[in-house]
Amino acid sequence: MLTYYLRLIGQFYQDMRRQKLRTFLTVLGITWGTVAVVLLLSFGQGLKKQALKNMHGLGTNIVVFGGNKTTKAYRGMGTGRWIGLREEDGLLLKASIPEMEYLSPEVNRDVTMCYKRERRLVNCSGVYPGYEVIRNIVPDNGSRFINQLDLASKRRVVFIGNELRDKLFGKGSDAVGKIVTINSIPFTVTGIMMDKTQNSAYMGRDKDGAFIPFSTSKEIFGFRNVNRFICRAEKPIHTPLMRIEIYRILGRKHKFDPEDEEALWMWDTTEGEQFMYYFFLGFQIFLALGGSLTLLVGGIGVANIMYVVVRERRRELGIKAALGATPHMILLQFMMETFLIVTLGGITGFILSYGVVGVFSSPMLENLQKYIGIPEINPLVAASAVGVLGLVGFAAGWAPARRAANMEPVQALEF
Repeated sequence: MLTYYLRLIGQFYQDMRRQKLRTFLTVLGITWGTVAVVLLLSFGQGLKKQALKNMHGLGTNIVVFGGNKTTKAYRGMGTGRWIGLREEDGLLLKASIPEMEYLSPEVNRDVTMCYKRERRLVNCSGVYPGYEVIRNIVPDNGSRFINQLDLASKRRVVFIGNELRDKLFGKGSDAVGKIVTINSIPFTVTGIMMDKTQNSAYMGRDKDGAFIPFSTSKEIFGFRNVNRFICRAEKPIHTPLMRIEIYRILGRKHKFDPEDEEALWMWDTTEGEQFMYYFFLGFQIFLALGGSLTLLVGGIGVANIMYVVVRERRRELGIKAALGATPHMILLQFMMETFLIVTLGGITGFILSYGVVGVFSSPMLENLQKYIGIPEINPLVAASAVGVLGLVGFAAGWAPARRAANMEPVQALEF
């Protein structure tokens, strides 16, 4: 059996030598089609991951909300009432909604931050511990975010963004433990944010911001209402229920209709994430179809060359059939030759694709990767390409192989 297959490969080699130019163009078509499928899917995967990474710079599956004006009458009270939220509202929500994992009030003030002769106008946020988890703010090595003791003791400590650190202290400086002034009040720097990608915000980028304990902010600025609350459910699937409960609980406390969605303004980032998921799913399907059509053109070339091979070898096929070769054996022979051509083009295409992906994954193109992401040939991409190659090979070889297998010996020998 092994000798038989080796002979088939030898025969395939002889056929390809007789059709050098046609074989080269056919393999080139399969190679180009493979490169198109693999690269389009790889770059699409990289772009998807980068877009989600940029979106998660704001936070993962978060809900941001604050007070607004009512638009529905409720229990004898008219419309247009302002719903002002306070810190105790957040404490009530956290205690009443078991699906809520994290919650933090947030107040913002534009302040003047100084270190020696450096002076900057900075957006300063008063927040709770846990805010850094909600917002994907990771402290750099040797630093920390605000903790529970800072909040309870109303400590004058501040956590700052990495670019704000560079502007005040110098690029890459160790600012932890140093004293800055916020509106002429001394604060100790407890931490620096690790660099992150962020393409959306509601009060500026975190890299330029400063964060202090909510209790300290309340004591210094003397506010009563909070600007907003930010929260996250334990699981994304619980987010819709958490939103309903927020309206129900606050509606009961502040006496507004829970169905009045305008009584609170609310931004649910999970909706944007769902949109991005389905958008990129459709986008990748589109790219896969585009690459597959390119590969299909190469498949037409394979079918064409196999028809030529069948025509040139009619007498040989007639002799084989007369000597006892079954249609199944002849069909298998030509299908093997078809898949050898497709495999040769596919392997060449994968090698070229890996080379291109390797170039675009290089650290030298780090700035470009911030926009297009890092392309990757993951198992799904590879399996998709192999699957398409297999279908093209089968479709291209089946008709010529069937024609060869069904050829009558007498007619083949008369040719």
